[in-house]
Amino acid sequence: MHGAPPADLDGLRSTYAAWCLSVPFDNIAKVIALRTTPEQPLPGMDASEFFERWLQHGVGGTCWTTANAICELLLSLGFGARRVAGSMRDSGYLGHGSVKVRIDDTDWLVDSSLLTDIPLPITNDVFIADDRVFGSESEPTGDGNHIVWADLPPNPTLIPCRLLVDPTDHAYYVERFEASRTRSPFNAHLYIRRNRRAERLVINAKTRILKTTEGTEKRDLSGEALCDSLVSEFAISEELVSKWRDCGGLEASLAPEGPPPAPITLVPPSQRLLDS
Repeated sequence: MHGAPPADLDGLRSTYAAWCLSVPFDNIAKVIALRTTPEQPLPGMDASEFFERWLQHGVGGTCWTTANAICELLLSLGFGARRVAGSMRDSGYLGHGSVKVRIDDTDWLVDSSLLTDIPLPITNDVFIADDRVFGSESEPTGDGNHIVWADLPPNPTLIPCRLLVDPTDHAYYVERFEASRTRSPFNAHLYIRRNRRAERLVINAKTRILKTTEGTEKRDLSGEALCDSLVSEFAISEELVSKWRDCGGLEASLAPEGPPPAPITLVPPSQRLLDS
């Protein structure tokens, strides 16, 4: 991309696609902070700090930090972006930050965690993306809210997120991020995900997952192979990988603890259409 994109739908699509290919969703900086500087605010809620760390070390962040950063980026480019919040897995717990952009009287969701590759229309109609790798859907719920769905390995089904707070602000994001110290799936073992051309690459704890149009490949990694993958496949700096390893992040990932997440009971629109 040469120069600033136009603040229209084509510009939003190109900007979000570039983000999805460049900025991972990961908990590396958060885990290091929780283990080494627990008395300090969690890092990344200042967008300048976020982008400086990404440029230097290749890491992104979890939902609150990445959503804040992409919102600030889009605002700087002239888009009508705003922060929103919702509940992953439709659990009722407000633990997810996302961003809507208003263009020509239509809202588009550009989610820095779901990395859906394309902006999702948030309208009164059901939307189903025809994509075997970056599956995503959106639908109105009849009460003024919406549910978005995304393919997030290693989950076997599309994961719902009910959008509930619109709009919100930076202070709310900071408060919810700090609250995640005690309730989050991203406080111990490694989770990192990034998009590649027609591929989605994930490490969850010690399991490497590669999803392509041909299917999904899974294999467990040794400690050395896991660290090598972070550097060679995810472009995380050796310096930050060493800090993560030294603070116990690798050990926690090789022997993850805690129960699995509750099963998803909601059915995405595409499946309901197949079943009807």
